[in-house]
Amino acid sequence: MYDWANSPYSLVVTTAIFPIYFNALTSDRNEAGEIINDVVTFWGVELINTQLYSYVLACSFLIVIILSPMLSGIADVSGRKLQLMKIFCLAGSLGCLGLYAFDPSHMEWSMSALFLANIGFWGSLGFYNAFLPQIAPANEHDKLSATGFAMGYIGSVLLLLLCLALIMLVGNFMTPWTFVLVGIWWFAWAQPAFRNLPSNQTKSPIQGKLVAQGFKELRKVARDLSGRKELVRFLWGFFILSMALQTIMLMASSFGIKEVLLNDTELILAIIAVQVLAIPGAFFVSWVSSKMGNIPTLIGCIVVWSLVCVYTYYFVRDVYGFYLAAGIIGFMMGGTQSLNRSSYSKMLPETEDHASYFSFYEVLEKGGLIIGMFSWGYIEGFTGSMRSSVLALIIFFAASLCFLIAIPKKKTA
Repeated sequence: MYDWANSPYSLVVTTAIFPIYFNALTSDRNEAGEIINDVVTFWGVELINTQLYSYVLACSFLIVIILSPMLSGIADVSGRKLQLMKIFCLAGSLGCLGLYAFDPSHMEWSMSALFLANIGFWGSLGFYNAFLPQIAPANEHDKLSATGFAMGYIGSVLLLLLCLALIMLVGNFMTPWTFVLVGIWWFAWAQPAFRNLPSNQTKSPIQGKLVAQGFKELRKVARDLSGRKELVRFLWGFFILSMALQTIMLMASSFGIKEVLLNDTELILAIIAVQVLAIPGAFFVSWVSSKMGNIPTLIGCIVVWSLVCVYTYYFVRDVYGFYLAAGIIGFMMGGTQSLNRSSYSKMLPETEDHASYFSFYEVLEKGGLIIGMFSWGYIEGFTGSMRSSVLALIIFFAASLCFLIAIPKKKTA
């Protein structure tokens, strides 16, 4: 149910409606629909609008990286994992409400709402993911993880359709209200998860300051990880994979708008198709992993992602080429993400410190995102084209592949 609750943020705000809204308000076009000016001013610095967009998201991931390890250690020591998840959920919901007031003439304050919403979304996921090994045995992790992602895709498509209906039937002035709907949906539908997930587990009495105990918990996890070769190699592979995978999903809409010149209808149709295809994709990858094993399946997924990048760079020049790339991305998206999460949970040693272990997972994912997003923005700014940014992602996929291949077969998930 928490996937159902928070996934509309990922779809409506970072993928579908807000990128269109953002590009429309921050770009000047000629009569043919071609962009003639997409430069914005942010704290006195001139940047390409999508370059700024990628930088703001990257900075929000940096904040999550700073907060996550400390808070996860505190969560494991104090038993407050669910409470911290609630705080990030509330912050993300409030950020979505703040997007209602987006104004390109006040870009600094307008982008702060997106900044807060993104911190809330990714910060809450760290604690949410840590419940997986706590509520299910290892042999159910792949299926449960895939089911969560599928629920998220279904919920996000339903809310996206509702938002589109409001815009088309009432008028474009309803667009800011869709962000308000996302914030309300997120907080309201999170309540079933908050009521049913385990809370306040019995812990040993805390000696000393809570923050210091949190860092002590993390140092213990770091020592445990250092002696587990297969887990360390998996985490390195996951870190580099995140540089490419998450960046593609966050910037695909902007690529379609600026490089392929998709109109709003064409882009929305592609996004809906991506979400729908992600549902069978998540279960298909889970099924393949039950036959081949998690790591071999992930290796296959990475090969497919690399081929998609090559195809996009050379052949995605019109709406039909974009639709094909989007279809493959959609089918692979949910399966790759859910398999990453379940593979890691199955590799963990016997422990009660799930939040601390998953903080490493979250820090690496966000660290990868920061590098990926800044790389995308820098390469676009340097070359003037997003196509070069797409091609550069192949380097990340190749490096990730090397680490996964190096995992000892007898110890794979």
